[in-house]
Order: sequence, then structure tokens, then C-alpha cells
Amino acid sequence: MKLPILAVLTLAALTSLARAEEGDDLREASKAEGETFNARMYAGAPGNKAYACFVRRYDADHLARHPKQKVASMKLLISAEVDKEDKELHNSFRLGFRYRHRSGDFDSSGSCNHAVFTKSGNEVRLGCGVDCEGGGIGVALSKDDKSAIVRLERVRVWQNNKPDDDAERSLVAGADDKIFRLDRTDTSECASLVTDRKELAALRHK
Repeated sequence: MKLPILAVLTLAALTSLARAEEGDDLREASKAEGETFNARMYAGAPGNKAYACFVRRYDADHLARHPKQKVASMKLLISAEVDKEDKELHNSFRLGFRYRHRSGDFDSSGSCNHAVFTKSGNEVRLGCGVDCEGGGIGVALSKDDKSAIVRLERVRVWQNNKPDDDAERSLVAGADDKIFRLDRTDTSECASLVTDRKELAALRHK
């Protein structure tokens, strides 16, 4: 039953990405193109498990120039792991952020599909979605691979790693919250997004 579930998650991620980039003509990358993108994302062949961390803390000058921006800081952890059953590499994401005018840490997580190309063919990205119609994000890389370009329309989030109905909210794109450029950094910077002890240990050793 695992493959049908993965197919549903992939479709949901593609749907979320399509909504975030309405009007784009997306095509799935070939296996070779996908491997090339993964090597760019993880700064080398990912092997059985890999992580990539991107962070941005917006300074006062940036926020002053973008008065409608709701987000004050953001972290993104992209993970890759080979599934023991289908032997394929699967990507997932964890997103953490703080609002500009609201206290607390907020986060989201979900699975990502295989890499897709935009209509122009000059950008490849991952479409990542949250279960149960929770929206999602698109993740591309800058040309020098030093930054992640995050696009969103709506993504379900929780406060303080509590994925339950009471804590559920959504980060909705506004005039200044549709596209975020996050800088690549050491994976330890994204440790706060990981709650599993074994995974946290693996992350810190990367």
C-alpha cells in the first residue's frame, strides 16, 4: 500500500506547487536531470541520506522597505533519504519561521515530489506539500546554488512543533510574502527544526 500513498502525496505536492505558480507549465525532470538537481541541492551526491539548510533573518532595513512582509526570519531544511522498499530517493522539507508582529516559533513539514522544470526551462524546483490539503511550497536554487528560492501561496503551519487541530494555522502569501530567498548555511543552523533524536544526531554530523 505504500506506493499508492506516495503517489497521492506526490500529486498533492504537484497540485500545491501549481497553485503557487498558477499559469506555469511544469514538466517532471528526467532521472538524469533530477540527479543533477539533487547534487546541486545537497552540494554533492546525496547517497542514502542528506540534508541542506537555508536561513534568512531579515534586518530592520529590509523590513522597512517591505512594510507588508509578515515574516521576520525563516529556516528551511530539505532532506533526502533512500526508501528501503522502493530504493528511490525521496525528499522532504521542514520550514520554520517567526512572524514580524507575533511571538512564538512556527513550523511546517511535508514531502516533496521529484524535480520539475518551469515553462521557460530555466528553473528547476521541488514541489513540496503538506498532507490533507495543507498547501505547500516550491523550492528552487539560485544559479550559484548558494541560496534557496522559496515560493508559496498558502502552507499549513503549527506553533512550537505541535501539529494538532488546536495549534493549526496557515502562512498565507501577501504582497511581500510570496517569494523568499534563503542563504545556504551549515546544517546545524536547522537543528531546531528536528525533533527526532537519531535524526538530530545525523544532522549534526553532516
